[in-house]
Amino acid sequence: MFETWLFYAFAAVLLVSGMLVITARNPVHGVLFLVLAFFTAAGIWLLLRAEFLAIALVVVYVGAVMVLFLFVVMMLDINLERVREGFWRNLPLALIVGGVMVLEMAAILANRIFATHPVAVVPGYSNTKELGRVLYTQYAFAFEIAAVLLLVAIIAAIALTLRRRKDSRSQDPAAQVRARRADRVRLVSMPSETEK
Repeated sequence: MFETWLFYAFAAVLLVSGMLVITARNPVHGVLFLVLAFFTAAGIWLLLRAEFLAIALVVVYVGAVMVLFLFVVMMLDINLERVREGFWRNLPLALIVGGVMVLEMAAILANRIFATHPVAVVPGYSNTKELGRVLYTQYAFAFEIAAVLLLVAIIAAIALTLRRRKDSRSQDPAAQVRARRADRVRLVSMPSETEK
């Protein structure tokens, strides 16, 4: 009974923080609400006994990705008016996608309520071990495709944001290899000094 109330409390906080992510007028507040949403989602996964996914969510998303988002949002000068311009234009598509997601969640809940009871967990069961087995056997090809897509996305992000500065100094190894001693060193003949 306590787990059920805890689940509903986490779910309520998750829904409210998710709504505040998209309705916050300040981007920094939106990122902080997203961090709260990730923490409550990790709490729900802990209740579902998916400890590995909960810890991975906290470490990867809250610890790395959201800190990066927070730095980017705080360092960039975001024009909030331009960001809000496309809200009403994109609202119908967002409502359709949201409706599809609500239907999917309702189908999952209906299947859980009206279907047969789940199979009992055997002693010594490890969801982390089962996740690794399924991920690297049944979904190994999809996992590798996702890894390649992430690599391409990283390279594309670096290529798109790379800017050449005029005042930056860098070495040209090819020019260094082509250099000759006569181009670099000049010997000057000077008379030697004598003691008087």
